[in-house]
Amino acid sequence: MSNLSEEELLQIWQDVFQNLPPAKPVFFRLYYNDDGTPIIYSMEELPGNYIDVDRPTYASTPFNVRVVAGKLIYIDPVITVKKLQPSDLAGTACDPCDVCVVVNLESPHIKWNLANNELN
Repeated sequence: MSNLSEEELLQIWQDVFQNLPPAKPVFFRLYYNDDGTPIIYSMEELPGNYIDVDRPTYASTPFNVRVVAGKLIYIDPVITVKKLQPSDLAGTACDPCDVCVVVNLESPHIKWNLANNELN
């Protein structure tokens, strides 16, 4: 191991770190469709519409948002409740006295369907 002087070490340090290319800026983007719906969060330069977002928004990548006039608008999530409802057309044939008992179509029955109801 050679003994370098302090000046030589300092010169090597400056030669190495002063000739480095400047670091690229870090940016966080949300790319979106023309109607404002999100497509992808990215740190790359991609073609298409985008807005810059902050680090916490990028980290959480929310998709319950829309871009309106260049601003990020959060949309309340829709609450969906599933419920059994009687149906004449389609569904699972069940005993008329107990929905838990599935019966043959030739037996007396009530057809039940699973329906989605939104609360917002």
